[in-house]
Amino acid sequence: MVRSHFLACAAGLVLLSGCLADTSFDTGSAPKIGAIVVGDEPYAVKAAASILAQGGDAADAATAMYFALSVTYPVAAGLGGGGICLVHDPASGRNEEFDFLARDAAGHGAYAVPGNVRGFALLQTAYGTLPWQRVIAPAEGYAAAGFPISRALATRLAASEDVIRLDAGLAAEFMDESGHTRSAGGVVASRELADTLAAIRTNGADALYGGVIGDAIVAYSSAQGGAITAAELAAYPPTRAVPQTMQFGDQQRVLLPGAATGAGTFAGSLFDNLARAQRAPAPTNNTEAAIVAATKQTLSKFGVANLPPDLGATGFAATDSKGQAVACAVTMNGPFGSGHTARGTGVTLARAPSSSEAGYAVAFLTPAIVTDTNGQVVLVGASAGGPIGTASIADALARLGKGEVVTRRGDANTATLYDTVNAILCQNGICTALPDASAHGLGAAVPAP
Repeated sequence: MVRSHFLACAAGLVLLSGCLADTSFDTGSAPKIGAIVVGDEPYAVKAAASILAQGGDAADAATAMYFALSVTYPVAAGLGGGGICLVHDPASGRNEEFDFLARDAAGHGAYAVPGNVRGFALLQTAYGTLPWQRVIAPAEGYAAAGFPISRALATRLAASEDVIRLDAGLAAEFMDESGHTRSAGGVVASRELADTLAAIRTNGADALYGGVIGDAIVAYSSAQGGAITAAELAAYPPTRAVPQTMQFGDQQRVLLPGAATGAGTFAGSLFDNLARAQRAPAPTNNTEAAIVAATKQTLSKFGVANLPPDLGATGFAATDSKGQAVACAVTMNGPFGSGHTARGTGVTLARAPSSSEAGYAVAFLTPAIVTDTNGQVVLVGASAGGPIGTASIADALARLGKGEVVTRRGDANTATLYDTVNAILCQNGICTALPDASAHGLGAAVPAP
């Protein structure tokens, strides 16, 4: 059981690692969402919080978080990967889904065509308020000046030692003189990645998809038999769509990725199965029993049996004081993706989703946003890495629907090691950042002005 802490917001930021960060606001007649971010890697969360403190909105914060993660958590969020984000924007009255999953090259091969950079550029252009350069700057600073390896990253580095050892770029950054991965606290930097981020900062997302960087990615792919062409890299198209909407109980409207994606199909099926399980006679309609039953039924339907312990994915969320909410999940389709870094760029390429077990990573990306009947956000969060993360989001919704105070992720006896969920919950005028209890993440809050 995770202990709950209440933190007063007298200072500029409230940060709490590995547990809860509760932020109370004077709500008047309706709940007021605070400016909050939550994710798996603390330095990236701090970068996103700094963007909120500068007046950025949730879209700005989520974009800054992603680019910082590409430096401080590249095992799951590298520039070569892809993902899905959901946005709830009260100002425009829109709910939108941004799809930018890394795709198979037309000629097949081991490397995926990257989507993250174009996807977050589209999101930030549509909903952000700060200049693009400002949201990229924290990531560039980490890469150029260096950052201490967090416990979150160190844990996954150790598990990925064999992958890191085989790539010169990754080994130079993350391995010590003894040939083992560096421990938490060791300072690392990447000049090549910093230069790539500087180009993205000054020239926009297209800097990765053409020019010197794009040419280097294509040349490396060609030399390694990866099959990415200059034309398909330059033409990579992120998409905007209407999210899948489900009614969960009498009071909750749930936004999930669309059914056209594997993630949306799996999550939608699990939520449907949960709703049916809750309507079943006791004791099946017990919340925990219903979650277990729904998860097993969904896994059976999709033929999921044994999963690798690390699918190279992470999820994060952001809200701001105006009610905008963003939930994102990204993946490299395996830890460090293909394990190959394009020379001179610092860009580690994701594994092609059709290769071996890589496709599973996409199926379990579950960004979710939940609103009540008044349109107020109740939950914004994302799971990634495996089915238990998706089940944990469903568990939170089931408990919220019963009026319970949610302070922990659901119990599960089949969780994989890097199957995480990070969420922001708003109940009774109090918004709570819930970093995954089994990881080393962080929740950060910026008090509303």
